[in-house]
Amino acid sequence: MPRKVVLALAAAAIGALTACNLDQLPPPGQYTAVAGQITDRATQQPIAGATVTIDTVLTATTDDAGKFKIEKVPAGTIDFTVSAQGYTETSSTVTATPGGTFTLNVALDRSASAP
Repeated sequence: MPRKVVLALAAAAIGALTACNLDQLPPPGQYTAVAGQITDRATQQPIAGATVTIDTVLTATTDDAGKFKIEKVPAGTIDFTVSAQGYTETSSTVTATPGGTFTLNVALDRSASAP
């Protein structure tokens, strides 16, 4: 690749990085991990394939045991939504402290239209 092209790409990359407002991100010590299990409220059985969404942008899908983990969640007030096919979606807000792992276990109700 010609030297001028490499320099132009490097300058563009540096410009893009400096355009990011890193002041809006919490310091590294202000994060937490969020992990838990999603279950069926009536049977207490795990729900595989449920989607956990935190602050509308961080998502995870539960495994066969209904478990999930999302790393690097900004600590403080966390809005979350849990949805799964055949179940009523649920949303709520919790408060998580920085460091460690915040446990979020949610039991979902079957939707009225589910078989």
